[in-house]
Amino acid sequence: MIRKETAGDHRDVREVHTRAFGDGERVPGLVEALRVAEAASAPMSYVATVDGRVVGHVLLSAARLDAPRRIVDVLTLSPLGVIPEFQRQGIGTQLIAHALAAADRQDVPLVFLEGSPHYYGTRGFERADAVGFRSPSLRIPEAAFQVARLSAHEPWMTGTFVYSDAGPPPTPSPRPSGRHTKGRNTYAA
Repeated sequence: MIRKETAGDHRDVREVHTRAFGDGERVPGLVEALRVAEAASAPMSYVATVDGRVVGHVLLSAARLDAPRRIVDVLTLSPLGVIPEFQRQGIGTQLIAHALAAADRQDVPLVFLEGSPHYYGTRGFERADAVGFRSPSLRIPEAAFQVARLSAHEPWMTGTFVYSDAGPPPTPSPRPSGRHTKGRNTYAA
């Protein structure tokens, strides 16, 4: 089951990311910072549960697109995590679909991320530079910078993606065993 995260889930979400990424500080710290960051809109945070246990989490947070006509409010998907014993069961895919549908219902035109093109490319995302978007950093591999264009997207909405004031993305650090951390976006699903 996928549902909105509650304050009572915070400890479980921290555990999800600690176990999914093998690091109890970096990704859980990112989640905590994004929850309280001043931004154009509040984060949208969802958990996946199995038999009442939180086993996965996804967070959408405010960002901006510096487009030719004006600044456009968009979202970034980061992080996405599923605890190891529940990975490769479709939970990450369900979390992504739920998050994108929620963003679409709120008329968000674009959702950006940094991550595996193989994983996210089959889940509604496409290479962002190929469709008119510029990365916020030259350190982000071009193939990893991706976007999902939602129903509120209009053709003039191109330009440079800008993260919120929650801080710059952490330095990329690859993880073993199917865990990935690229820039600010992290996922283990």
